[in-house]
Amino acid sequence: MKMTFRWYGKDSDHVTLKQIRQIPGCSGIMGMLDQYAAGEVWPLDVIRDYVEQVHQAGLEVEVIESVNVHEDIKMGLPGRDHYIENYITTIKNLAQCGIRVIVYNFMPVFDWLRTDLAREIPEDGSNSLYYDEEELKGMTPLKLVEETTKNSNGFTLPGWEPERLKELERVLDIYQNITVDQLRENYKYFLEQIIPVCESVGIRMAVHPDDPAWPVFGLPRLAHTQADFDKIIKLVDSPANSLCLCSGSLGSSLDNDIPAIFRHFGEMNRIACAHVRNIKYLGYRKFREAPHLSREGDLDLYEVMKALYDTGFDGYIRPDHGRMIWDETGRPGYGLYDRALGLNYLNGLWEAIGKNDKKTPRKK
Repeated sequence: MKMTFRWYGKDSDHVTLKQIRQIPGCSGIMGMLDQYAAGEVWPLDVIRDYVEQVHQAGLEVEVIESVNVHEDIKMGLPGRDHYIENYITTIKNLAQCGIRVIVYNFMPVFDWLRTDLAREIPEDGSNSLYYDEEELKGMTPLKLVEETTKNSNGFTLPGWEPERLKELERVLDIYQNITVDQLRENYKYFLEQIIPVCESVGIRMAVHPDDPAWPVFGLPRLAHTQADFDKIIKLVDSPANSLCLCSGSLGSSLDNDIPAIFRHFGEMNRIACAHVRNIKYLGYRKFREAPHLSREGDLDLYEVMKALYDTGFDGYIRPDHGRMIWDETGRPGYGLYDRALGLNYLNGLWEAIGKNDKKTPRKK
């Protein structure tokens, strides 16, 4: 297992590589380039420069996140083949720079959704990402975009890039006529084009769950239950068609047994990487991001990490969506301090599970 930390790049992240390098047990980053719109090619020279920056800081970068899928691909429009060719070029460019896993999603329009990016936690005065279905009912998609952009502290948020949202009304109108089954067929078409390329260059695609784990604004969603992911890996049955399981995204729904889902796909060796975080339930479809420590929220991260350990997971893990603590300001959900605490907690769990396993007599 390799423990990592998300980094947006020197011009897009208030957290520095030097700071990340000083987190004990952090071997590298899950990186991204947020300057490219969905459907654009990520240039080889830009990727190479980014990777070199990370290596010079003494860190690895073998996972790239948020290579966004253009809406024409998701909607099955005539322009999808052009954007798929661009995506394939990006896959090849990333592979040339030593990238082994690409994290992406197939969520229509909104990659993830919260109703407040900095809701104060009364118990300690910190703040975190927050979702309340009742608040969402009082918003239109355009109003939500306006509020989210206003409260992002000047940072671009993954899935909320301005160029993706400028045609929001047109795209929402088209999705009214697309069912979940049609979306899945469009997804299959995409995978059938890219997975053979991934196999040839040694890349694993890792799809991220819907966040939150249910449909929003009437949009179809296809990746928020164990059954959903069983269908996804069967669309193109290849190790290159794998998963990025996120405990917090899946855990937003009380219907999901998170350790069981991790164990199920771990036994199939279809987890390429994992985002491990905690959430606190506050009511029906109402939650906030919580400290990683299990007792601070409602997810048992010990059991999540044990499921990964027991199934021989040797991929990449990172903490996710930390609170803003100790007066830190920056990109909502991606502060340094709370995520660094979370990383050390996850590493501590992994070490303890491993040591306990070595003390347990094996059955013959």
